[in-house]
Amino acid sequence: MTLHDTVRALAAEKQALILAHNYTLPEVQDAADFIGDSLELSRKAAACKAQTIIFCGVRFMAETAKILSPEATVILPNPHAGCPMADMATAEAVRTWKQEHPDALIVAYVNTTAETKTEVDICVTSGNAKEILLGLPADREILFLPDANLGANMMAETGRKLTLWPGCCPTHGNLTPETVKAARAAHPNAVVMVHPECRPAVVALADAALSTGGMLRYAKTSPARDFLVGTEVGLLHRLRQENPEKTFTPLEPRILCPNMKRTSLEDVLFALRDGGGEVIELDTAVMDRARKPILEMLNRCS
Repeated sequence: MTLHDTVRALAAEKQALILAHNYTLPEVQDAADFIGDSLELSRKAAACKAQTIIFCGVRFMAETAKILSPEATVILPNPHAGCPMADMATAEAVRTWKQEHPDALIVAYVNTTAETKTEVDICVTSGNAKEILLGLPADREILFLPDANLGANMMAETGRKLTLWPGCCPTHGNLTPETVKAARAAHPNAVVMVHPECRPAVVALADAALSTGGMLRYAKTSPARDFLVGTEVGLLHRLRQENPEKTFTPLEPRILCPNMKRTSLEDVLFALRDGGGEVIELDTAVMDRARKPILEMLNRCS
């Protein structure tokens, strides 16, 4: 029996749901019950009836699953899988920011810790940020955290003025306009898709700026056959699986998130078989407060 088969058999035996983000290792994605972006995984966690969730991604995602399925046991197979961007906006610092802008609405990218979510009004993902921002009152100041690149790109798309937190995704931040121009020169007929966590100067050179879920849908429906992909390279596994007749080339092969790659299939096996990994434990009061901006997001987005 292969490692994949062993993991699947154990998941069935223990009635555990394996969720994996699009950036995780290919073998982890292949063993998951469901693969998705942050919004899709949030929805899956909210609808989940499983007693055990094995969350293959990074910590803030596992926390979100716990917040939305508080009765479930949520396990992060590799306890070291964190998110540097989420750590850039602490709850204490956000509380201070709120005091400086007492009449503002605070919009948080879902890439934030559970504690930080307790201090905000509504969450967004890269897939629904535009829709949600356009639905907020036009006369309110909006504070946006923690990703300044996503915030700047949303300002350009929506025309809404946002006060930005000085954070970013270090992985997507590695992609430069020069890299995009060089890749276009080498692949003149390719469609360029980038993630909105990229710098505005990079987004300006792309044909489309989309969440990972958006990229998957765009690639499937586009008549184009050749794509340059500007996001974490883990997404190429699904893109190629779902579109075998098309070609997908990373804009930059080094756009790799070390934290998303921490969770191995062996980690998933140990979590299922031996109780390995970290059980996500959150204070009930924290979960109750953090759930409100997440549900506000899920209720508003289509």
